[in-house]
Amino acid sequence: MASNLSFVLNKPNDVSFEERPVPKLASPHDVLVAINYTGICGSDVHYWVHGAIGHFIVKDPMVLGHESAGTIVEVGSGVTTLAVGDRVALEPGYPCRRCGPCLGGHYNLCPDMVFAATPPYDGTLTGFWTAPADFCYKLPEAVSLQEGALIEPLAVAVHIAKQARITPGDTVVVMGAGPVGLLVGAVAKAFGASKVVQVDIVQSKLDFAKSFAATHTYLSQRVSPEENARNIIAAADLGAGADAVIDASGAEPSIQASLHVVRVGGRYVQGGMGKNDITFPIMALCIKEVTASGSFRYGSGDYKLAIELVNQGKVDVKRLVDGVVAFKDAEEAFTKVKEGKVIKILIAGPNEKLDEKEKLDTTVDPAKVAETEAAAKEGGGGCC
Repeated sequence: MASNLSFVLNKPNDVSFEERPVPKLASPHDVLVAINYTGICGSDVHYWVHGAIGHFIVKDPMVLGHESAGTIVEVGSGVTTLAVGDRVALEPGYPCRRCGPCLGGHYNLCPDMVFAATPPYDGTLTGFWTAPADFCYKLPEAVSLQEGALIEPLAVAVHIAKQARITPGDTVVVMGAGPVGLLVGAVAKAFGASKVVQVDIVQSKLDFAKSFAATHTYLSQRVSPEENARNIIAAADLGAGADAVIDASGAEPSIQASLHVVRVGGRYVQGGMGKNDITFPIMALCIKEVTASGSFRYGSGDYKLAIELVNQGKVDVKRLVDGVVAFKDAEEAFTKVKEGKVIKILIAGPNEKLDEKEKLDTTVDPAKVAETEAAAKEGGGGCC
């Protein structure tokens, strides 16, 4: 089958399916990949609803999707590391390789990054995708294509955990129990953290977190950030505070509480994205001499480590998948994610034959969607 059917965002809340030409290799170092599975990320939903994220604005029709795995169907003449038939996880962005950040080992900060489903570049919810071979990672036999589609968010979590410099015996608090927050907790545990405390405003998310990787959970209350911080420390017996605190929510109350949870001399990492400007407890940051870091996407070695964590069974990404939908049901899948009832949905590629047993019920509850939107406007909790 050779359909290049694509899921296209025309403008906010307006999507369509469009049959596009199969792309040609632009370089002898590129490969052509048949997309098997794609996950839905919060950024995809945000573009779908709002048409923009920060200064990235959808001005022309754009194919959505960037969490994908697929099968190599063609290789350029200069490719030696991959062959037709190889199953790969796709790193959906590639840099210029020549600028200061790239040459300094921080290619994720490249100002000329080409990133899937980030205007003006098309994404991976399509039949075929071309990419540089060195940004396609061959999957070990033990790692499925569905797991391969989840390497992207896991690589985000790996990068965050590296930024937090988590070492064996550390105590770690993760604000937010969405997909990335859950994966950060799992990576922290794989890195040897003695305690992983997951915090959220939704009890069902915390129940899952406790069964996934968290050693402790805390349901955030409508109290001051200082009081929530004291409660977290008491609930998990953190003594003077956590060695590392990671915000994976982007919510202002969570960020404020984080600086009161971290111990003197501890580390704080901002992994979730929220409002451009917030009220920040700068005195807590200074007096404790906290090391604070931002975290953006992933960098050198993060994809390879993410694949190895799955291959060794240290992070069970399959447990995050609530189901798989056929490509024709992509819009319903987006609505289901917006509804807030699922952790991860995978969309099968247009050429992928989907087992009936795998299919997810895409019936949506409009009342639940409205409830989730109202909670998001309040700015409490949330997921990456």
